[in-house]
Amino acid sequence: MHQFEVWAPFANQVRLQASGDVYAMKRPDDRDWWRLDVESAGPGTDYGFLVDDDPKPYPDPRSQWQPDGVYGLSRVYDHSQFEWTDAHFQAPPLSSGIVYELHIGTFAAEGTLDAAIGKLDYLAELGVTHIELMPVAAFEGRHGWGYDGVALFAVHEPYGGPNSLKRFVNAAHEKGLAVLLDVVYNHFGPSGNYTGKFGPYVVASHHTPWGGAINFEDAGSYEVRRFLCDNALMWLRDYHVDGLRLDAVHAFVDRSAIHFLEQLSAEVEALEASLARRLVLIAESDLNDPRVATPREAGGFGMDAQWSDDFHHALFTLLCPAERQGYYADFGSLGQLAKAVERTFVYDGIYSKYRKRVHGKPPAGLSQYRFLGYIQNHDQVGNRATGDRLSHIAGIERAKIAAALVLTSPFVPMLFQGEEWAASSPFQYFADHTDHELARAVSEGRRREFAAFGWDPASIPDPESQPTFENSKLKWDEVAWSEHVEMLAWYRSLILLRRTTPSLNDGAPGKTQVTFDEQARWLRMDRGNIAVICNLGEQRVFPVQRNARVLLASQTVSRAVGDAITLPQDSVVILEVLDSSEMTN
Repeated sequence: MHQFEVWAPFANQVRLQASGDVYAMKRPDDRDWWRLDVESAGPGTDYGFLVDDDPKPYPDPRSQWQPDGVYGLSRVYDHSQFEWTDAHFQAPPLSSGIVYELHIGTFAAEGTLDAAIGKLDYLAELGVTHIELMPVAAFEGRHGWGYDGVALFAVHEPYGGPNSLKRFVNAAHEKGLAVLLDVVYNHFGPSGNYTGKFGPYVVASHHTPWGGAINFEDAGSYEVRRFLCDNALMWLRDYHVDGLRLDAVHAFVDRSAIHFLEQLSAEVEALEASLARRLVLIAESDLNDPRVATPREAGGFGMDAQWSDDFHHALFTLLCPAERQGYYADFGSLGQLAKAVERTFVYDGIYSKYRKRVHGKPPAGLSQYRFLGYIQNHDQVGNRATGDRLSHIAGIERAKIAAALVLTSPFVPMLFQGEEWAASSPFQYFADHTDHELARAVSEGRRREFAAFGWDPASIPDPESQPTFENSKLKWDEVAWSEHVEMLAWYRSLILLRRTTPSLNDGAPGKTQVTFDEQARWLRMDRGNIAVICNLGEQRVFPVQRNARVLLASQTVSRAVGDAITLPQDSVVILEVLDSSEMTN
Protein backbone atom coordinates (compact mmCIF):
# COMPACT_ATOMS: atom_id res chain seq x y z
CA MET A 1 0.00 0.00 0.00
CA HIS A 2 1.11 3.57 -0.67
CA GLN A 3 -0.48 6.86 0.35
CA PHE A 4 -0.51 9.50 -2.37
CA GLU A 5 -1.00 13.12 -1.40
CA VAL A 6 -0.67 16.53 -2.99
CA TRP A 7 -1.28 20.10 -1.85
CA ALA A 8 -3.59 21.64 -4.47
CA PRO A 9 -5.55 24.69 -3.30
CA PHE A 10 -6.13 25.75 -6.92
CA ALA A 11 -8.01 22.54 -7.74
CA ASN A 12 -11.70 21.73 -7.40
CA GLN A 13 -10.99 18.09 -8.19
CA VAL A 14 -7.84 15.95 -8.20
CA ARG A 15 -7.59 12.42 -9.54
CA LEU A 16 -4.67 10.04 -9.30
CA GLN A 17 -3.41 8.14 -12.32
CA ALA A 18 -1.31 5.19 -11.13
CA SER A 19 -0.19 2.22 -13.23
CA GLY A 20 -2.75 3.15 -15.86
CA ASP A 21 -5.71 3.29 -13.47
CA VAL A 22 -7.50 6.49 -12.42
CA TYR A 23 -8.76 7.13 -8.87
CA ALA A 24 -10.68 10.03 -7.33
CA MET A 25 -8.76 11.67 -4.47
CA LYS A 26 -10.31 13.14 -1.34
CA ARG A 27 -9.74 16.45 0.43
CA PRO A 28 -10.43 15.53 4.09
CA ASP A 29 -9.96 19.02 5.60
CA ASP A 30 -9.63 22.70 4.72
CA ARG A 31 -5.83 22.62 4.36
CA ASP A 32 -6.17 21.72 0.65
CA TRP A 33 -4.28 18.45 0.83
CA TRP A 34 -5.72 15.71 -1.40
CA ARG A 35 -5.02 12.13 -0.30
CA LEU A 36 -5.64 8.55 -1.31
CA ASP A 37 -4.34 5.13 -0.20
CA VAL A 38 -3.85 2.63 -3.03
CA GLU A 39 -3.47 -0.99 -1.95
CA SER A 40 -1.75 -2.15 -5.13
CA ALA A 41 0.81 0.68 -5.31
CA GLY A 42 4.34 0.69 -3.93
CA PRO A 43 7.95 1.39 -4.88
CA GLY A 44 8.29 1.50 -8.65
CA THR A 45 4.69 2.59 -9.32
CA ASP A 46 4.45 5.33 -11.94
CA TYR A 47 1.85 8.00 -11.22
CA GLY A 48 0.63 11.51 -11.92
CA PHE A 49 -2.19 13.85 -10.90
CA LEU A 50 -5.14 14.94 -13.05
CA VAL A 51 -6.27 18.44 -12.05
CA ASP A 52 -9.91 19.38 -12.70
CA ASP A 53 -10.77 18.74 -16.37
CA ASP A 54 -7.21 18.81 -17.68
CA PRO A 55 -6.61 15.40 -19.35
CA LYS A 56 -2.83 15.58 -18.89
CA PRO A 57 -1.40 13.83 -15.80
CA TYR A 58 1.11 16.09 -14.07
CA PRO A 59 4.08 14.92 -12.01
CA ASP A 60 4.00 15.23 -8.24
CA PRO A 61 5.53 18.55 -7.04
CA ARG A 62 7.23 16.45 -4.34
CA SER A 63 8.19 13.63 -6.71
CA GLN A 64 11.15 11.61 -5.41
CA TRP A 65 11.97 10.15 -8.82
CA GLN A 66 11.48 11.36 -12.41
CA PRO A 67 12.91 8.50 -14.47
CA ASP A 68 11.57 9.93 -17.76
CA GLY A 69 12.52 13.54 -17.08
CA VAL A 70 10.57 16.47 -15.69
CA TYR A 71 7.73 16.13 -18.22
CA GLY A 72 7.13 12.46 -17.42
CA LEU A 73 5.23 10.65 -14.70
CA SER A 74 6.58 10.42 -11.18
CA ARG A 75 7.70 7.09 -9.71
CA VAL A 76 7.30 5.96 -6.10
CA TYR A 77 10.70 5.67 -4.42
CA ASP A 78 11.49 4.00 -1.08
CA HIS A 79 14.42 5.58 0.77
CA SER A 80 14.62 2.68 3.23
CA GLN A 81 15.80 0.22 0.58
CA PHE A 82 19.32 1.70 0.27
CA GLU A 83 21.97 0.12 2.52
CA TRP A 84 24.24 2.76 4.02
CA THR A 85 27.71 1.96 5.41
CA ASP A 86 28.61 5.42 6.75
CA ALA A 87 27.18 5.15 10.27
CA HIS A 88 30.38 6.34 11.93
CA PHE A 89 31.17 9.23 9.61
CA GLN A 90 31.18 12.72 11.11
CA ALA A 91 31.80 15.73 8.88
CA PRO A 92 34.78 17.87 9.89
CA PRO A 93 33.98 21.37 11.16
CA LEU A 94 33.52 23.86 8.34
CA SER A 95 36.03 26.12 10.11
CA SER A 96 38.76 23.59 9.27
CA GLY A 97 37.42 22.94 5.80
CA ILE A 98 38.80 23.03 2.29
CA VAL A 99 35.72 23.19 0.05
CA TYR A 100 35.78 21.95 -3.56
CA GLU A 101 32.91 22.99 -5.85
CA LEU A 102 32.14 20.69 -8.76
CA HIS A 103 29.55 20.13 -11.48
CA ILE A 104 28.60 16.49 -11.96
CA GLY A 105 27.99 16.80 -15.71
CA THR A 106 31.50 18.08 -16.46
CA PHE A 107 33.66 16.81 -13.59
CA ALA A 108 34.10 13.32 -15.07
CA ALA A 109 33.88 12.41 -18.74
CA GLU A 110 30.72 10.31 -18.28
CA GLY A 111 28.92 13.15 -16.49
CA THR A 112 27.38 10.94 -13.78
CA LEU A 113 27.53 10.64 -10.02
CA ASP A 114 28.86 7.09 -10.27
CA ALA A 115 31.69 8.26 -12.53
CA ALA A 116 32.54 11.03 -10.05
CA ILE A 117 33.05 8.38 -7.36
CA GLY A 118 36.18 7.37 -9.24
CA LYS A 119 37.72 10.81 -8.54
CA LEU A 120 37.18 10.76 -4.76
CA ASP A 121 40.65 9.37 -3.98
CA TYR A 122 42.14 12.26 -5.95
CA LEU A 123 40.15 14.81 -3.92
CA ALA A 124 41.10 13.17 -0.63
CA GLU A 125 44.79 13.18 -1.59
CA LEU A 126 44.53 16.83 -2.63
CA GLY A 127 43.47 17.66 0.92
CA VAL A 128 39.83 18.56 0.29
CA THR A 129 37.47 18.11 3.25
CA HIS A 130 34.09 19.17 1.78
CA ILE A 131 32.79 18.53 -1.74
CA GLU A 132 30.16 21.04 -2.85
CA LEU A 133 27.92 19.70 -5.61
CA MET A 134 26.24 22.16 -7.94
CA PRO A 135 22.46 21.45 -7.99
CA VAL A 136 21.35 17.90 -8.75
CA ALA A 137 17.57 18.47 -8.50
CA ALA A 138 15.80 17.44 -11.73
CA PHE A 139 15.76 20.05 -14.51
CA GLU A 140 14.76 20.05 -18.16
CA GLY A 141 17.05 18.44 -20.70
CA ARG A 142 20.12 16.25 -20.41
CA HIS A 143 22.64 18.82 -19.23
CA GLY A 144 22.75 22.26 -17.63
CA TRP A 145 24.09 24.05 -14.60
CA GLY A 146 21.14 22.86 -12.49
CA TYR A 147 19.96 26.26 -11.26
CA ASP A 148 16.72 25.89 -13.22
CA GLY A 149 15.49 22.90 -11.27
CA VAL A 150 11.75 22.16 -11.31
CA ALA A 151 11.38 18.80 -9.55
CA LEU A 152 13.22 19.77 -6.39
CA PHE A 153 12.80 16.44 -4.57
CA ALA A 154 14.11 14.28 -7.45
CA VAL A 155 17.73 13.69 -8.48
CA HIS A 156 18.40 14.54 -12.14
CA GLU A 157 18.07 11.24 -14.00
CA PRO A 158 20.99 11.78 -16.46
CA TYR A 159 23.23 12.06 -13.38
CA GLY A 160 22.06 8.60 -12.31
CA GLY A 161 18.90 9.20 -10.27
CA PRO A 162 18.33 8.87 -6.51
CA ASN A 163 20.38 5.76 -5.78
CA SER A 164 23.42 7.18 -7.53
CA LEU A 165 23.48 10.23 -5.27
CA LYS A 166 23.32 7.94 -2.26
CA ARG A 167 26.18 5.86 -3.64
CA PHE A 168 28.22 9.02 -4.17
CA VAL A 169 27.63 10.37 -0.66
CA ASN A 170 28.28 6.95 0.91
CA ALA A 171 31.55 6.59 -1.02
CA ALA A 172 32.64 10.13 -0.14
CA HIS A 173 32.04 9.44 3.54
CA GLU A 174 34.12 6.26 3.28
CA LYS A 175 36.97 8.47 2.04
CA GLY A 176 36.48 10.92 4.92
CA LEU A 177 34.94 13.59 2.67
CA ALA A 178 31.83 15.59 3.60
CA VAL A 179 29.28 16.45 0.91
CA LEU A 180 27.51 19.80 0.55
CA LEU A 181 24.67 20.26 -1.92
CA ASP A 182 23.67 23.42 -3.75
CA VAL A 183 19.90 24.04 -3.58
CA VAL A 184 17.83 26.72 -5.33
CA TYR A 185 14.91 28.14 -3.36
CA ASN A 186 14.58 31.55 -5.04
CA HIS A 187 12.82 30.49 -8.28
CA PHE A 188 11.79 27.53 -10.43
CA GLY A 189 13.14 26.83 -13.89
CA PRO A 190 11.26 28.20 -16.93
CA SER A 191 10.33 24.83 -18.40
CA GLY A 192 8.84 21.73 -16.77
CA ASN A 193 7.57 23.51 -13.67
CA TYR A 194 3.98 22.48 -12.96
CA THR A 195 3.62 23.79 -9.41
CA GLY A 196 1.37 26.60 -10.72
CA LYS A 197 -1.24 23.97 -11.60
CA PHE A 198 -1.54 23.08 -7.93
CA GLY A 199 -1.00 26.15 -5.76
CA PRO A 200 0.57 29.60 -5.21
CA TYR A 201 4.23 28.57 -5.11
CA VAL A 202 5.16 31.75 -6.99
CA VAL A 203 3.91 35.31 -6.51
CA ALA A 204 3.23 38.01 -9.10
CA SER A 205 4.14 40.92 -6.80
CA HIS A 206 7.86 40.67 -7.48
CA HIS A 207 10.32 38.80 -9.66
CA THR A 208 13.88 37.51 -9.65
CA PRO A 209 16.30 37.91 -12.57
CA TRP A 210 15.63 34.23 -13.40
CA GLY A 211 11.83 34.02 -13.12
CA GLY A 212 8.90 34.43 -10.76
CA ALA A 213 9.73 34.85 -7.06
CA ILE A 214 8.91 32.17 -4.50
CA ASN A 215 5.95 32.84 -2.20
CA PHE A 216 7.50 33.27 1.24
CA GLU A 217 4.93 35.64 2.77
CA ASP A 218 1.62 35.78 0.86
CA ALA A 219 -1.47 33.57 1.12
CA GLY A 220 -0.48 29.92 0.97
CA SER A 221 3.10 30.67 2.01
CA TYR A 222 2.94 28.33 5.01
CA GLU A 223 2.77 25.30 2.71
CA VAL A 224 5.33 26.73 0.28
CA ARG A 225 7.79 27.27 3.13
CA ARG A 226 6.96 23.77 4.36
CA PHE A 227 7.70 22.45 0.85
CA LEU A 228 11.17 24.03 0.87
CA CYS A 229 12.03 23.12 4.46
CA ASP A 230 10.95 19.52 3.85
CA ASN A 231 13.11 19.49 0.74
CA ALA A 232 16.15 20.65 2.71
CA LEU A 233 15.54 18.13 5.48
CA MET A 234 15.17 15.34 2.90
CA TRP A 235 18.64 15.92 1.42
CA LEU A 236 20.21 16.00 4.88
CA ARG A 237 18.28 13.09 6.38
CA ASP A 238 17.54 10.69 3.49
CA TYR A 239 20.63 11.30 1.34
CA HIS A 240 23.04 11.81 4.29
CA VAL A 241 24.24 15.10 2.80
CA ASP A 242 26.28 17.08 5.36
CA GLY A 243 25.14 20.58 4.46
CA LEU A 244 23.42 22.80 1.95
CA ARG A 245 24.49 25.87 0.03
CA LEU A 246 21.45 28.10 -0.61
CA ASP A 247 21.63 29.90 -3.93
CA ALA A 248 21.14 33.69 -4.09
CA VAL A 249 19.23 34.29 -0.86
CA HIS A 250 19.35 38.01 -1.66
CA ALA A 251 16.54 37.24 -4.13
CA PHE A 252 14.23 36.15 -1.28
CA VAL A 253 11.50 38.64 -0.42
CA ASP A 254 10.27 37.69 3.04
CA ARG A 255 8.92 40.26 5.48
CA SER A 256 7.50 37.61 7.84
CA ALA A 257 8.17 37.90 11.55
CA ILE A 258 10.24 34.72 11.21
CA HIS A 259 12.34 34.92 8.06
CA PHE A 260 12.50 31.74 5.97
CA LEU A 261 16.24 31.39 6.62
CA GLU A 262 15.63 31.60 10.36
CA GLN A 263 12.93 28.93 10.13
CA LEU A 264 15.17 26.67 8.06
CA SER A 265 18.09 27.15 10.43
CA ALA A 266 15.98 26.13 13.43
CA GLU A 267 14.63 23.03 11.69
CA VAL A 268 18.07 21.91 10.52
CA GLU A 269 19.43 22.41 14.02
CA ALA A 270 16.69 20.15 15.38
CA LEU A 271 17.49 17.53 12.75
CA GLU A 272 21.18 17.76 13.61
CA ALA A 273 20.39 16.96 17.23
CA SER A 274 18.12 14.08 16.22
CA LEU A 275 20.71 12.53 13.88
CA ALA A 276 23.73 13.36 16.07
CA ARG A 277 25.48 14.49 12.88
CA ARG A 278 27.11 17.84 12.17
CA LEU A 279 25.07 19.74 9.56
CA VAL A 280 25.77 23.16 8.02
CA LEU A 281 23.90 25.79 6.02
CA ILE A 282 25.81 28.15 3.73
CA ALA A 283 24.08 31.06 2.00
CA GLU A 284 25.06 32.89 -1.14
CA SER A 285 24.27 36.57 -0.53
CA ASP A 286 25.46 39.83 -2.07
CA LEU A 287 23.68 41.92 0.58
CA ASN A 288 26.78 42.33 2.78
CA ASP A 289 24.30 41.94 5.62
CA PRO A 290 25.86 40.33 8.73
CA ARG A 291 22.44 39.06 9.82
CA VAL A 292 22.75 36.25 7.28
CA ALA A 293 25.61 34.56 9.17
CA THR A 294 24.69 35.77 12.66
CA PRO A 295 23.24 33.15 15.05
CA ARG A 296 19.50 33.28 15.63
CA GLU A 297 20.09 33.86 19.34
CA ALA A 298 21.82 37.13 18.44
CA GLY A 299 19.03 38.28 16.12
CA GLY A 300 20.43 36.81 12.91
CA PHE A 301 19.17 34.31 10.36
CA GLY A 302 21.37 31.49 11.67
CA MET A 303 23.35 30.49 8.58
CA ASP A 304 26.65 28.84 9.47
CA ALA A 305 28.50 30.70 6.72
CA GLN A 306 28.05 32.65 3.50
CA TRP A 307 29.87 33.22 0.24
CA SER A 308 31.75 36.52 0.33
CA ASP A 309 32.18 38.10 -3.10
CA ASP A 310 34.00 41.24 -1.95
CA PHE A 311 37.22 39.27 -1.37
CA HIS A 312 36.95 37.68 -4.82
CA HIS A 313 36.21 40.96 -6.61
CA ALA A 314 39.01 42.83 -4.84
CA LEU A 315 41.58 40.14 -5.63
CA PHE A 316 40.41 39.48 -9.20
CA THR A 317 40.55 43.12 -10.29
CA LEU A 318 44.13 43.42 -9.00
CA LEU A 319 45.25 40.32 -10.88
CA CYS A 320 43.28 41.30 -14.01
CA PRO A 321 43.32 45.14 -14.05
CA ALA A 322 41.59 45.32 -17.45
CA GLU A 323 38.49 43.72 -15.91
CA ARG A 324 36.52 46.72 -14.69
CA GLN A 325 33.07 46.17 -16.21
CA GLY A 326 29.85 45.68 -14.28
CA TYR A 327 30.23 45.07 -10.57
CA TYR A 328 34.03 45.04 -10.95
CA ALA A 329 33.84 48.83 -11.40
CA ASP A 330 33.62 49.11 -7.62
CA PHE A 331 37.02 47.44 -7.14
CA GLY A 332 40.63 47.66 -8.25
CA SER A 333 42.85 48.84 -5.37
CA LEU A 334 45.18 47.07 -2.98
CA GLY A 335 43.52 48.98 -0.18
CA GLN A 336 40.24 47.26 -0.96
CA LEU A 337 41.87 43.83 -0.91
CA ALA A 338 43.48 44.70 2.41
CA LYS A 339 40.09 45.75 3.79
CA ALA A 340 38.44 42.56 2.52
CA VAL A 341 41.09 40.41 4.21
CA GLU A 342 41.03 42.30 7.49
CA ARG A 343 37.32 43.16 7.75
CA THR A 344 35.56 40.76 5.29
CA PHE A 345 33.27 43.31 3.59
CA VAL A 346 34.70 46.10 1.47
CA TYR A 347 31.25 47.65 1.09
CA ASP A 348 30.20 47.82 4.72
CA GLY A 349 28.01 50.91 4.72
CA ILE A 350 29.85 52.95 2.09
CA TYR A 351 28.75 54.24 -1.30
CA SER A 352 28.85 51.81 -4.24
CA LYS A 353 29.26 53.39 -7.68
CA TYR A 354 27.96 50.26 -9.37
CA ARG A 355 24.80 50.13 -7.25
CA LYS A 356 24.50 53.93 -7.00
CA ARG A 357 23.68 53.69 -3.30
CA VAL A 358 25.20 52.94 0.09
CA HIS A 359 25.71 49.22 0.50
CA GLY A 360 26.36 46.81 3.38
CA LYS A 361 27.12 46.89 7.07
CA PRO A 362 30.24 45.86 9.06
CA PRO A 363 30.17 42.20 10.20
CA ALA A 364 31.32 43.23 13.68
CA GLY A 365 32.29 40.34 15.91
CA LEU A 366 31.63 37.59 13.35
CA SER A 367 34.36 35.00 12.90
CA GLN A 368 35.87 35.19 9.46
CA TYR A 369 35.30 31.45 9.24
CA ARG A 370 31.65 32.31 8.68
CA PHE A 371 32.67 33.41 5.18
CA LEU A 372 34.01 31.44 2.25
CA GLY A 373 36.89 32.88 0.25
CA TYR A 374 37.64 31.99 -3.38
CA ILE A 375 39.11 33.29 -6.61
CA GLN A 376 37.06 31.00 -8.87
CA ASN A 377 33.57 29.48 -8.68
CA HIS A 378 30.89 28.51 -11.19
CA ASP A 379 29.53 32.07 -11.35
CA GLN A 380 32.79 33.94 -11.65
CA VAL A 381 34.06 31.61 -14.38
CA GLY A 382 30.87 30.50 -16.11
CA ASN A 383 29.23 33.89 -16.29
CA ARG A 384 32.12 35.25 -18.34
CA ALA A 385 31.49 35.47 -22.08
CA THR A 386 33.66 32.46 -22.95
CA GLY A 387 33.98 30.79 -19.53
CA ASP A 388 37.72 31.45 -19.36
CA ARG A 389 39.52 30.69 -16.10
CA LEU A 390 41.87 32.86 -14.06
CA SER A 391 44.99 31.14 -15.45
CA HIS A 392 43.74 31.90 -18.99
CA ILE A 393 43.19 35.58 -18.18
CA ALA A 394 46.04 36.48 -15.81
CA GLY A 395 48.58 33.72 -16.46
CA ILE A 396 49.99 30.95 -14.28
CA GLU A 397 52.15 33.10 -12.01
CA ARG A 398 49.30 35.41 -10.99
CA ALA A 399 47.03 32.41 -10.56
CA LYS A 400 49.60 31.07 -8.09
CA ILE A 401 49.44 34.34 -6.15
CA ALA A 402 45.66 34.04 -6.01
CA ALA A 403 45.87 30.48 -4.74
CA ALA A 404 48.29 31.49 -2.00
CA LEU A 405 46.08 34.34 -0.80
CA VAL A 406 42.92 32.20 -0.86
CA LEU A 407 44.51 29.31 1.00
CA THR A 408 46.21 31.45 3.64
CA SER A 409 43.32 33.89 4.08
CA PRO A 410 41.21 34.05 7.26
CA PHE A 411 38.21 32.67 5.31
CA VAL A 412 37.18 29.08 4.64
CA PRO A 413 38.84 28.46 1.26
CA MET A 414 36.85 27.13 -1.68
CA LEU A 415 38.25 25.84 -4.97
CA PHE A 416 36.43 25.33 -8.25
CA GLN A 417 36.92 22.11 -10.18
CA GLY A 418 40.18 22.04 -12.10
CA GLU A 419 41.60 25.32 -10.84
CA GLU A 420 44.15 23.37 -8.79
CA TRP A 421 45.90 22.21 -11.96
CA ALA A 422 45.09 25.31 -14.10
CA ALA A 423 42.70 23.27 -16.23
CA SER A 424 42.71 24.22 -19.88
CA SER A 425 39.00 23.57 -20.36
CA PRO A 426 36.71 26.56 -19.83
CA PHE A 427 33.50 26.37 -17.83
CA GLN A 428 30.87 27.87 -20.08
CA TYR A 429 27.18 28.49 -19.68
CA PHE A 430 25.27 25.57 -21.22
CA ALA A 431 21.68 24.35 -21.31
CA ASP A 432 19.57 21.78 -23.15
CA HIS A 433 16.03 23.11 -23.57
CA THR A 434 13.71 20.97 -25.67
CA ASP A 435 11.39 23.91 -26.23
CA HIS A 436 12.85 25.40 -29.42
CA GLU A 437 11.52 28.90 -28.73
CA LEU A 438 13.01 28.90 -25.23
CA ALA A 439 16.32 27.55 -26.54
CA ARG A 440 16.43 30.27 -29.19
CA ALA A 441 15.65 32.96 -26.60
CA VAL A 442 18.43 31.70 -24.31
CA SER A 443 20.98 31.68 -27.13
CA GLU A 444 20.03 35.12 -28.43
CA GLY A 445 19.87 36.58 -24.92
CA ARG A 446 23.38 35.39 -24.19
CA ARG A 447 24.74 36.98 -27.37
CA ARG A 448 22.93 40.29 -26.69
CA GLU A 449 24.18 40.39 -23.11
CA PHE A 450 27.85 40.29 -24.10
CA ALA A 451 27.48 42.31 -27.29
CA ALA A 452 26.61 45.18 -24.94
CA PHE A 453 30.14 44.82 -23.51
CA GLY A 454 31.77 44.96 -26.93
CA TRP A 455 32.01 41.23 -27.69
CA ASP A 456 31.51 39.97 -31.21
CA PRO A 457 28.24 37.97 -30.96
CA ALA A 458 29.73 35.29 -33.22
CA SER A 459 32.44 34.61 -30.60
CA ILE A 460 29.97 33.84 -27.79
CA PRO A 461 29.53 30.07 -27.31
CA ASP A 462 25.93 28.99 -27.94
CA PRO A 463 24.55 27.74 -24.59
CA GLU A 464 22.24 25.29 -26.38
CA SER A 465 25.04 23.75 -28.47
CA GLN A 466 26.35 20.30 -27.48
CA PRO A 467 30.00 21.37 -28.06
CA THR A 468 29.60 24.15 -25.47
CA PHE A 469 28.79 21.50 -22.88
CA GLU A 470 31.46 19.07 -24.09
CA ASN A 471 34.16 21.77 -24.12
CA SER A 472 33.47 22.45 -20.44
CA LYS A 473 34.39 18.94 -19.31
CA LEU A 474 37.65 18.57 -17.42
CA LYS A 475 40.54 16.92 -19.28
CA TRP A 476 41.96 14.67 -16.58
CA ASP A 477 44.89 13.47 -18.68
CA GLU A 478 46.46 16.94 -18.59
CA VAL A 479 47.08 16.63 -14.83
CA ALA A 480 50.35 14.93 -15.78
CA TRP A 481 51.49 17.68 -18.17
CA SER A 482 54.16 20.39 -17.59
CA GLU A 483 52.63 23.52 -16.05
CA HIS A 484 49.61 21.56 -14.79
CA VAL A 485 51.91 19.34 -12.71
CA GLU A 486 53.58 22.44 -11.29
CA MET A 487 50.29 24.09 -10.38
CA LEU A 488 48.87 20.95 -8.77
CA ALA A 489 51.99 20.61 -6.63
CA TRP A 490 51.60 24.27 -5.59
CA TYR A 491 48.01 23.73 -4.50
CA ARG A 492 48.84 20.55 -2.61
CA SER A 493 51.62 22.34 -0.74
CA LEU A 494 49.37 25.28 0.12
CA ILE A 495 46.56 23.03 1.35
CA LEU A 496 48.96 20.99 3.49
CA LEU A 497 50.44 24.18 4.92
CA ARG A 498 47.02 25.54 5.83
CA ARG A 499 45.85 22.34 7.46
CA THR A 500 49.01 21.94 9.56
CA THR A 501 49.70 25.54 10.62
CA PRO A 502 47.94 26.86 13.75
CA SER A 503 48.26 30.51 12.70
CA LEU A 504 46.31 29.77 9.54
CA ASN A 505 43.49 28.20 11.52
CA ASP A 506 42.28 31.14 13.55
CA GLY A 507 39.28 32.96 12.13
CA ALA A 508 38.78 35.40 14.99
CA PRO A 509 38.28 38.93 13.64
CA GLY A 510 41.20 41.30 14.08
CA LYS A 511 43.85 38.57 13.94
CA THR A 512 44.98 39.38 10.39
CA GLN A 513 47.01 42.48 9.50
CA VAL A 514 47.71 43.69 5.98
CA THR A 515 50.25 46.28 4.80
CA PHE A 516 50.64 47.37 1.19
CA ASP A 517 51.99 49.94 -1.21
CA GLU A 518 49.43 51.02 -3.80
CA GLN A 519 52.01 52.48 -6.17
CA ALA A 520 54.69 49.83 -5.86
CA ARG A 521 51.98 47.14 -6.10
CA TRP A 522 52.97 44.87 -3.23
CA LEU A 523 50.97 43.51 -0.32
CA ARG A 524 51.90 41.70 2.89
CA MET A 525 49.46 39.70 5.02
CA ASP A 526 50.42 38.65 8.56
CA ARG A 527 48.54 35.90 10.40
CA GLY A 528 50.30 35.10 13.67
CA ASN A 529 53.79 33.86 12.82
CA ILE A 530 52.98 33.50 9.12
CA ALA A 531 53.70 36.30 6.64
CA VAL A 532 52.54 36.22 3.02
CA ILE A 533 54.16 38.74 0.65
CA CYS A 534 53.00 39.12 -2.95
CA ASN A 535 54.62 41.33 -5.55
CA LEU A 536 52.55 42.59 -8.48
CA GLY A 537 54.94 45.43 -9.31
CA GLU A 538 58.54 45.93 -10.40
CA GLN A 539 60.09 46.30 -6.95
CA ARG A 540 62.16 43.22 -6.06
CA VAL A 541 63.57 43.71 -2.57
CA PHE A 542 61.31 43.64 0.51
CA PRO A 543 62.12 44.03 4.20
CA VAL A 544 61.47 41.02 6.42
CA GLN A 545 62.39 39.97 9.93
CA ARG A 546 65.90 38.56 10.19
CA ASN A 547 64.53 35.43 11.84
CA ALA A 548 62.16 34.40 9.06
CA ARG A 549 62.18 31.14 7.14
CA VAL A 550 60.78 30.57 3.65
CA LEU A 551 58.02 27.94 3.71
CA LEU A 552 56.73 28.25 0.16
CA ALA A 553 57.52 30.45 -2.82
CA SER A 554 55.92 30.56 -6.25
CA GLN A 555 59.24 31.56 -7.86
CA THR A 556 62.85 31.49 -6.73
CA VAL A 557 63.48 33.96 -3.93
CA SER A 558 66.77 34.88 -2.35
CA ARG A 559 68.06 36.72 0.67
CA ALA A 560 69.65 40.13 0.13
CA VAL A 561 72.04 41.96 2.42
CA GLY A 562 70.55 42.44 5.91
CA ASP A 563 66.89 41.87 6.72
CA ALA A 564 65.47 41.70 3.21
CA ILE A 565 64.25 39.21 0.65
CA THR A 566 64.33 39.37 -3.15
CA LEU A 567 60.96 38.62 -4.71
CA PRO A 568 60.47 38.63 -8.52
CA GLN A 569 57.53 40.37 -10.14
CA ASP A 570 54.26 38.37 -10.12
CA SER A 571 55.36 36.10 -7.31
CA VAL A 572 54.44 35.30 -3.73
CA VAL A 573 56.37 33.96 -0.76
CA ILE A 574 55.10 32.54 2.52
CA LEU A 575 57.37 33.01 5.52
CA GLU A 576 57.42 31.64 9.04
CA VAL A 577 58.65 34.21 11.54
CA LEU A 578 60.66 32.39 14.22
CA ASP A 579 61.45 33.25 17.81
CA SER A 580 65.16 33.71 18.38
CA SER A 581 65.21 30.43 20.32
CA GLU A 582 63.98 28.61 17.19
CA MET A 583 66.61 30.04 14.84
CA THR A 584 69.10 27.68 13.24
CA ASN A 585 72.24 28.50 11.33
